[in-house]
Amino acid sequence: MRPSGRAIDAMRPISIELSPTRYAEGSCIIRCGETHVLCTATVDERVPSFMKNTGLGWVTAEYGMLPRATHTRMRREAKNGQSGRTQEIQRLIGRSLRAGIDRNALGERQITVDCDVLQADGGTRCASITGGWVALRMAVNNLMKAGLVKTDPIIDNVAAISCGIYAGQTVLDLDYAEDSEAGTDGNFIMTGSGKMIELQASAEGATFSRDQFGQLMDLAEKGVAELVAAQNAAVA
Repeated sequence: MRPSGRAIDAMRPISIELSPTRYAEGSCIIRCGETHVLCTATVDERVPSFMKNTGLGWVTAEYGMLPRATHTRMRREAKNGQSGRTQEIQRLIGRSLRAGIDRNALGERQITVDCDVLQADGGTRCASITGGWVALRMAVNNLMKAGLVKTDPIIDNVAAISCGIYAGQTVLDLDYAEDSEAGTDGNFIMTGSGKMIELQASAEGATFSRDQFGQLMDLAEKGVAELVAAQNAAVA
């Protein structure tokens, strides 16, 4: 039995609230159970220096957690410098979202996706990627509406889900209670058409077999399909 009482292939409840902020070109709050993340997308008509005069656009991301997003207060990283974990997560978000973009069609501009964790209960990087895509979709829609982009640069959805081995069973969408005790923990980032972007799986308490990894992949495909359906319903 999972701590939440969910079936092994059951997701936490998913909701996506559009435009919670006034000024960002695209924004949403994604709620995956008790994990809540504010995602905003900002369009900049400039690109980083290494992209100048290439004709290509760029998508990047920043990630952070509010001090009381977790059980005990964390010190603000802006004051103390970003941790290695934070830097790794924001690089993951950026390269995941770029996999769903035609950078030629975007043109020489940058979109920055900020993901701020309001409340954490496991799977914050996965929620950030999934909600980040929604904010990105909204920002691109505004560019197209303004006539600044002629061809839709978004080529596919991008979503992410965690899977793991908890109490000897492969389970979908780990919450904190499961994540903290899982023998194996993995993050699966995929496109809406089912192609792989990045897979991260590690044995934290026990090794896992190829057959178990296949089971995790099956669960991940089911979870990503549900997340993509929620994304599309939100932006329809």
